[in-house]
Amino acid sequence: MDIIWITLNFIAFSLIFLFLTISLLILRIFTGKSIKNPNYPPVDGTVFHQLFYFNTLYDQQTEAARKRRTFRLLAPAQSQIYTTDVRNIEHILKTNFDKYSKGEYNQDIVSDLFGQGIFAVDGDKWQQQRKLASFEFSTRVLRDFSSSVFRRNAAKLVRAVSELSDAGLAFDMQDILMRCTLDSIFKVGFGVELECLEGSRKEGSAFMKAFDDSNALVYWRYVDPFWKLKRFLNIGSEAVLKKNIKIIDDFVHGLIRTKRKLLAMQQECNDKEDILSRFLVESTRNPEKMDDQYLRDIILNFMIAGKDTSANTLSWFIYMLCKNPLIQEQIAQEVRNVTGSLDDGANVDEFMTNITNATLDRMHLLHAALTETLRLYPAVPMDGKCSEMDDILPDGYRVKKGDGVSYMAYAMGRMPYIWGEDAEEFRPKRWLKNGIFQHESPFKFIAFHAGPRICLGKEFAYRQMKIVSMALLRFFRFKQADDTKNVTYRTMFTLHIDGGLHVCAISRTDSQALDVMKLS
Repeated sequence: MDIIWITLNFIAFSLIFLFLTISLLILRIFTGKSIKNPNYPPVDGTVFHQLFYFNTLYDQQTEAARKRRTFRLLAPAQSQIYTTDVRNIEHILKTNFDKYSKGEYNQDIVSDLFGQGIFAVDGDKWQQQRKLASFEFSTRVLRDFSSSVFRRNAAKLVRAVSELSDAGLAFDMQDILMRCTLDSIFKVGFGVELECLEGSRKEGSAFMKAFDDSNALVYWRYVDPFWKLKRFLNIGSEAVLKKNIKIIDDFVHGLIRTKRKLLAMQQECNDKEDILSRFLVESTRNPEKMDDQYLRDIILNFMIAGKDTSANTLSWFIYMLCKNPLIQEQIAQEVRNVTGSLDDGANVDEFMTNITNATLDRMHLLHAALTETLRLYPAVPMDGKCSEMDDILPDGYRVKKGDGVSYMAYAMGRMPYIWGEDAEEFRPKRWLKNGIFQHESPFKFIAFHAGPRICLGKEFAYRQMKIVSMALLRFFRFKQADDTKNVTYRTMFTLHIDGGLHVCAISRTDSQALDVMKLS
């Protein structure tokens, strides 16, 4: 009886504690938020509404943005403002750059994964990393080295897909692209042959899974009011996240130790090709500012930029081509014309030598198609800042100090008032004028951020995506394994395809297969 009585008391106490906690949260949500004041953005619910539609979060935001270009959700601390207004975005990312920061709220959520890396910090640490990274991305050594790595790994990718194609097997294109881009970023960024594409190093695959799962688990914190309590008690999603972070940390710290030993043996070599080696050289000059933990944070921030942006975009790109086979063939023809590779029996290694910087610059339709993919499926579907002082947005709405202001890149790509009535259509030629690619304002096409924090690796990412796309489309046609299956995203920091993209690859040298795939 005593045990039953103790159990009942514990349950009762837990329920009371939960009730009081929820009551306190509700009180904090609705107190001092100027709910009916027309000077502030209209309220569209609370941040906890996002719990109910978390799996379709970006589509829900799109529907809300159709009604109001700027709205807000009430939160326990300050309001969370969401906007698709291009003027507001330029205001927070450029015009009033100094008034908006990442903010303690965002840094608290992401610090376990991204630490003090460039995507999570402001001020001196951001400027230091930005300055170093800006120099590295502008060097010809890195450009030439990265192009060589991209071509080599694209050739490996073609061989891997060819084996699957010859066997008549459907496969997960997103998974194989993730492995390919992970291999590339590790070689370019850290000078390491991960060999994840070949599957010969299990620790690489374990690291990739831990990193992707951590990405999703950290993002879940934005809608989980109890994540700090769960972290303290080491239960649920926070316990899983902690295990994944350990896998990541062990792997990355091992990488840093290995690179330090290699550099010690190569002191006479001043021409360091990979980015980590250059950061390590810098750390020897400023050891108090760049210890191993700081280097770990820098590495993981490069990881999400180098792997996810390219692999996710390429996955959605292949999906779009499966849905638009005529455009797929038009790009494949551009590849053949620009590279002069008209022979269906071309060797992959010979073909890759034809992909030069000059060749890449002439691939206007491909560049447009990749950009159109990013318009509809931005690698980072939502991002934002925190207001450091009271402000007024260009659309007239007020912002209080501490309010979060987020721009919804995914929703923006679907807004007729930004892109016209055909905004939801995949139409690469919207980017072309007389066959030449035309740029748009980065505040309208926000896939690579904008203002002082615009993505330094933009051209780096395009170079990788174009090389991989050219290799794949030169040798294969793609179609979905099951074109009746709904393809959607996994809600996380970066826009992964939920459950992968399962496709069939048909060799362009297989005349029978080509007959089957002929377009009407």
